[in-house]
Amino acid sequence: MTHGTSNEKPRREKPRREKSSGLSRRARALVAAGVGAGVFIPSLAAATPAVAATTPTVSCTSAKAGLADKLKKDITAALANRKGTIAVGLYDRSTNTTCTLRSSTAFDSASVVKVTVLAALLWDAKKTNRYLTDREVSLAKAMITKSDNAATSTLWKQLGLTKIKGFLTAAGMTQTKPGANGYWGLTQITVTDEQKLLKLITAKNAVLSDNSRAYILKLMGQVVSSQRWGTPYGVPSGVSVAVKNGWLQRATNGWRVHSVGAFKGGGHDYMITVLSHGNSTMNYGITTIQGVAKVIHRDLAAS
Repeated sequence: MTHGTSNEKPRREKPRREKSSGLSRRARALVAAGVGAGVFIPSLAAATPAVAATTPTVSCTSAKAGLADKLKKDITAALANRKGTIAVGLYDRSTNTTCTLRSSTAFDSASVVKVTVLAALLWDAKKTNRYLTDREVSLAKAMITKSDNAATSTLWKQLGLTKIKGFLTAAGMTQTKPGANGYWGLTQITVTDEQKLLKLITAKNAVLSDNSRAYILKLMGQVVSSQRWGTPYGVPSGVSVAVKNGWLQRATNGWRVHSVGAFKGGGHDYMITVLSHGNSTMNYGITTIQGVAKVIHRDLAAS
């Protein structure tokens, strides 16, 4: 089994059979009536010159003088000439620093969703004031520290979509869409929501108990060495690391390679999310993420 992918084989998308006209019956009726033709027939809309798409730029703000400009410049430089679609999120509580790039772009989650699964399990247990069972503890540890897929599938099925969606609502993770039919690795995630989750895990809140937060951070701090790449790259000594990565190859958009991490020490308390797809290989994606992480750790340590 390859750990860290979605639960084994994502379903192949069946090609949808197009009607000869390419339009639904309702659409044809509307077009015949002369209503909304530009909406239904792209060729008509194409007569208007398209506005050139602007490449998203890194946006940073900080209470620390000069830090936002430095981070923006260095993250942008780290991503120069890197292929694929890359989204970045940084938040440092200590200097009230935030950086974002493509914060609302959706990606297949691969295994980073496992942190959400654990948080949902703990949130649900808290509601009934119960501890996790020994079985749940064993599954949770395998899911986070080794990225075990079978353990994840078991917990995902146990929770069910109602409880998972309940947690997402409580957490304010409105951009996250759980994968259908048990395909948790195809959950749609964004930088915005992953950063919200990391904030919940790393500071007191009403959604997760202090014990739950400590437990999640503990497991993310015990991830096996072969899976500690990504956002921890270049972290200064003396700074604690909590990480969860995900990787998944599909027919479209190549490799999805993601890394979320929380870091504390050296006068800083920060979290980094880097999501990517369109990578030619897993290692290419890892290199992209680590290039971003390296400059973030360096710039914060120097501030």
